[in-house]
Amino acid sequence: QVQLVESGGGLVQAGSSLRLSCVASGIPFRQFSIGWFRQAPEKERELVVAISGSGDSTSYPEPVKGRFTISRDNAKNTVYLQMNSLKIEDTAVYYCAARYGNVGTRRQDYSYWGQGTQVTVSS
Repeated sequence: QVQLVESGGGLVQAGSSLRLSCVASGIPFRQFSIGWFRQAPEKERELVVAISGSGDSTSYPEPVKGRFTISRDNAKNTVYLQMNSLKIEDTAVYYCAARYGNVGTRRQDYSYWGQGTQVTVSS
């Protein structure tokens, strides 16, 4: 079966860094784009950043540009989200999701989802 498993979340102070990982199985990993989404309490799930199967195309919404970096290691079926200069407003459950083909920017573009990992940023 298809599985996406996130890890790396935790409780950190504002200004610090975290690296999230997403390990995929059950899919031809190189053929899938991967998106990181987040959902804060009382808010809709939103795209953080996405990366194409080859890693040559990315999508960074403005709020995280310059702070977050997505990368992938196809040999390890793993996608990473490096989060620097974390802000309180980054607090959310972070999900990785897989989409066959090119990157998408909407929740409904993605077919497979992980269980999420909590990121909490305190003052």
